[in-house]
Amino acid sequence: MHGSAAAGWLLVALCATAGGLCLRRLRAGGTARHTSAGGEALMGFGMAAMALPATVVTPPRWVWLGYAAVFGAAALRVLGTDRGSAHRAHHLLGLLAMVYMAGSMAAVAGGTHTAHAAGTPLVTGALLLYYAGYVLWAGARLLPLPAPVPAPTAGPVNGGSGPVSWADRTELVPACRLSMGIAMLTMLPTL
Repeated sequence: MHGSAAAGWLLVALCATAGGLCLRRLRAGGTARHTSAGGEALMGFGMAAMALPATVVTPPRWVWLGYAAVFGAAALRVLGTDRGSAHRAHHLLGLLAMVYMAGSMAAVAGGTHTAHAAGTPLVTGALLLYYAGYVLWAGARLLPLPAPVPAPTAGPVNGGSGPVSWADRTELVPACRLSMGIAMLTMLPTL
């Protein structure tokens, strides 16, 4: 991606951390609430790879085309899942945005700067509006609410079952999604 090296490295760290947490969630269990963890890990690591500063590594065109193919295949897989989930639609849009960004970078790496002349700033603008709204919405959901007074318990907070597993750390899921939304919002203007 084009942009400052410091911002690029911060995005790499943020996205790789989010991808690692999603991968950890995936490994922690296979219940229904973990079904999106694999796709989110792919998004996190893919965004980390795409955010590498251009001054450090400038991938050839075929790498960007490979990214587009991987994210396109993941989008097709999401299309094949059950319908009706708002998060599924958000995840599909994120994968398609990754295909779009990889395609834009492939066009730049191939020496053609006609992508912006063909109307892609409109797509970029629409994605920026969506992700700005998503980041505000997801961030507002993380604001603490007044906690009800807990009932007295006779043991550790988690019911005496020992340490809380990664599968039960539900507070990390929206934080990771918010982080990836912020990263997407940051990466889109650098196209």
